[in-house]
Amino acid sequence: MEIEQNDKYKRAKKKIEQLKGFYIHLTVYVLVNIFILINIYISTLEDNEVFWQWEHFFVCFAWGIGLAFHAINVFGFNPFIGKDWERKQIEKYMRQDEEEAKKYK
Repeated sequence: MEIEQNDKYKRAKKKIEQLKGFYIHLTVYVLVNIFILINIYISTLEDNEVFWQWEHFFVCFAWGIGLAFHAINVFGFNPFIGKDWERKQIEKYMRQDEEEAKKYK
């Protein structure tokens, strides 16, 4: 019973650490991109350039893709593998090990 509670605690703590890491990543992303956008806006005013050029937003876009993958990892949304894929695979291999052990008894 105590071992099960300890495992639950470890899983919950790991999930909290993942969430905390994601929220820190999101905060840094927002703050840095605000400064990037302000800098782009000011520099385009000074140089009489067009603000809405894709080159100006490449870092924001690329980093946003990375942030999206981080969110997918933390919140468990994966359209390719599925939500419970890892758990099912672990159970599958545990069953296979049990069957192998029964063969040799």
